[in-house]
Amino acid sequence: MKIENLEDLFNHTLEDIYYAENKLVKALPKMAKACDSSALAKAFMGHCEETKEHITRLDEVFKAMGRKSKATECPAIKGILEEGEELMSEIKDPDTRDAAMIAAGQAAEHYEITRYGTLVSWAKLLGHKDVATILEKTLKEEYGADDKLTKLAESRLNKEAA
Repeated sequence: MKIENLEDLFNHTLEDIYYAENKLVKALPKMAKACDSSALAKAFMGHCEETKEHITRLDEVFKAMGRKSKATECPAIKGILEEGEELMSEIKDPDTRDAAMIAAGQAAEHYEITRYGTLVSWAKLLGHKDVATILEKTLKEEYGADDKLTKLAESRLNKEAA
């Protein structure tokens, strides 16, 4: 994709996050299955359901923009997910593995928060107020998912790993 202006960059970033969400919807059940903590597994599966809704919202955004939904490979989310898979397979202690998976999950959440925050700002600047409203819903949920992981880590999972 040739990026010549902010509108092009906005569209490219939409394709990027669409790719990321589709990868995450496949990765989250694997992460949940590898958890020792049932609370962590539940958090990952709950966010998997939210992620499916995020994909639906992105489909709405593409439609509102007069475009077909399209994913562009995102090296950043690929790297985050590859690192998470590596940690899941290498760490044998279940408590330590759960702590690592929280960290990997939060890395993905922080990436998504960055992308959605940027998209919301650009949508407003470009005059796509309806699109910004849709994206803001997802941004709020991404912050919520990150907060849940933080609370799980701080309440007991990191302590168990220590």
